[in-house]
Amino acid sequence: MNAPVDDTRRRRGRRQLILLASLFFVPLLVAFWLYYGGSGWRPAGGTNKGDLVNPAVPLPAVALAKPDGTRTPADFLQGKWTIAYLGDGACDERCRKALYLSRQSWIALNKDMDRVQRVFLATGSSVDTQFVATEHVDLLVAIMGDDVDSKTLLATFPAFDGVAPTAAGRLYLIDPLGNLVLSYSAAAPDKALLADVKKLLRLSHIG
Repeated sequence: MNAPVDDTRRRRGRRQLILLASLFFVPLLVAFWLYYGGSGWRPAGGTNKGDLVNPAVPLPAVALAKPDGTRTPADFLQGKWTIAYLGDGACDERCRKALYLSRQSWIALNKDMDRVQRVFLATGSSVDTQFVATEHVDLLVAIMGDDVDSKTLLATFPAFDGVAPTAAGRLYLIDPLGNLVLSYSAAAPDKALLADVKKLLRLSHIG
């Protein structure tokens, strides 16, 4: 005699459980879709200090020449967080300032230094190897020449404010999966790069 009553109670209990679950999961799913889905929406007031590359750009696996005549591994922009400078190998004053900033930011990471590498993607016909050897012994120099790999890699770097990447004098931050995620102009505050790298290292479980 109690079976219909028990069934009614069970159905009511299931409905209440579904309602409670939907109160939690539906807003979560909507937020997830808005942030990661096709809406293109992002919350205002992001905390990154550099210019966000949105969406992140996957860089191709390429082997580039080094000044000593050897070549980089094809995955040299993967495995670690990478602070990269793209510019003429002769390295003018703007270049030297950017490399100095990248070095000081890297040193300031202390125990996390091993998770980050510095790369100079050098364009032009010559590289100031003496300057690099004297001031930046940890720096990996990869030459962006006229070969297919160099052109393929260069084509993935975006222009900012209509300025070609080879002329912009920018620093770039690349994640351990080889994605270009942030960029810093020569006018960016000196602490911007360090602040972003520290935050990403704290939040990341890769690299």
